[in-house]
Amino acid sequence: MRIVLLGAPGSGKGTQAAILTEDLQVPHISTGVLLRAAVEAGSELGQKAKAVMDRGELVSDDIMLGLIEERLQAEDAKGGFILDGYPRNLSQASALDVVLERIGQPLDVAIQIDVDTEQVVARIAKRAQEEGRSDDSEETVRKRMQVYQEQTAPVVDFYADKGQLTRVLGEGTIEEVNHRIRAVLQTEA
Repeated sequence: MRIVLLGAPGSGKGTQAAILTEDLQVPHISTGVLLRAAVEAGSELGQKAKAVMDRGELVSDDIMLGLIEERLQAEDAKGGFILDGYPRNLSQASALDVVLERIGQPLDVAIQIDVDTEQVVARIAKRAQEEGRSDDSEETVRKRMQVYQEQTAPVVDFYADKGQLTRVLGEGTIEEVNHRIRAVLQTEA
């Protein structure tokens, strides 16, 4: 099963990906984790990414796509994967499609986890308090939501236009949301 999980920050993508990866026995590929691993490993792309990050800049789409392509060709991803945090914009979505076609791993489904903005703000505020994270203030969360609406939300339409998108309600317990996603995937917990 080849899955892209979409949703606003705090919608539960990472939580659901962790549950699904265990049950489906496919890797959860998070761009943040992937980037840190490449830098730590000192790979060619990792060294390029580190140089960019050391300058305080964002890693380019080309570098990220290269890291993702490498990762998707690893043995454990041959049977599928769950992408979380990528693609973040239309250009990345188009480029990912090309890569998936080239490596013979076309996407099965994109799942949009829908959560009300105020609930996202409350979730992230709670997480910030529990984990002592100062980067998750209400103001910061609202800015991240605005960036999401401007840049990432159009990716939802991209997959909808291709007939690959399913939306699930991301409100309720973790188990309830997981049940909705499993209904889409037609798998049992």
